[in-house]
Amino acid sequence: MAVNIYIHQTHRQHTHGLECVKANGTTVGQCLDHLVRQFPPMKEALFDGKGGLRRNIEIFINATSAYPNELAKSVSNGDEIHLTVMLAGG
Repeated sequence: MAVNIYIHQTHRQHTHGLECVKANGTTVGQCLDHLVRQFPPMKEALFDGKGGLRRNIEIFINATSAYPNELAKSVSNGDEIHLTVMLAGG
């Protein structure tokens, strides 16, 4: 089952500049695993040392927040996953 994963601009350096990548899976976690297999540097960009999502990563499925339990959320063929990065500063 293929979904489109939209990559935040700050992470496109890890996808050779691609804004959108196709991935397979029935959950967000499976799709992100497929993304990491295609682009290994995305693992460190998305996941902490314990395998959980980094605290600054927000995931949306078809424009709806996937929080909480983002990685377990089901996806269907043709869904869109948007990876966003919450930025802070001052």
